[in-house]
Amino acid sequence: MTARVVVADDQSVVREGIVMLLGLLPDIEVVGAAKDGEEALALVEEKAPDVVLMDLRMPRCDGVEATRRIRREHPRTQVVVLTTFADGDSLFTALQAGARGYLTKDARGEEIAQAISAVLSGEAGLSPKVQRRLLERVTARAVLSGSPAPAELPDGITPREAEVLILIADGLSNTEIARTLHISRATVKTHINNLFAKTGARDRTGAVRYAYGRGIAHPPGTSVT
Repeated sequence: MTARVVVADDQSVVREGIVMLLGLLPDIEVVGAAKDGEEALALVEEKAPDVVLMDLRMPRCDGVEATRRIRREHPRTQVVVLTTFADGDSLFTALQAGARGYLTKDARGEEIAQAISAVLSGEAGLSPKVQRRLLERVTARAVLSGSPAPAELPDGITPREAEVLILIADGLSNTEIARTLHISRATVKTHINNLFAKTGARDRTGAVRYAYGRGIAHPPGTSVT
């Protein structure tokens, strides 16, 4: 299956370079290129691509807002961020907006192809470096909220699943979790089902007990040392 891709980047040299690189990769067809978020939205409306490779810092409509609107208005189109910035704030904001993948512009062609394939398979297209950044951010967020997370997540739990687990332990409903993470309730249910399978929990109470036992979340009223 050939993935139909739109490239969005405000720098013409970079944009053309990415288009040229993708043209050398098998099973990828570039159907459009945009210089800002507004053009990206128009191309998604016109071409209905499978994936948008999205820069973050662009005029008129930046990559985060464009991602948010694409995922809201065209949910069949996935977004993979391809940016110079690998800082935690940019990463977290982009993922909250609905991006399913995040790569830096030093990514090789095969990494881009893998990310595109991953998001089309329903997985996250994150490079190892970006995964580490995300885990650091989740861990820091948990500590600030009084719920320390372990240095490494156990039992194959992903950083996003850890976030969902922390919010479950905080007592949030599926609707509240969806609103907090800017994802759909169906996606929340999928993460919870994955958590149940990985932790062996039968219900939310069991998942919370697991989170407390593994240090992913911290019981209310318990001091953090």
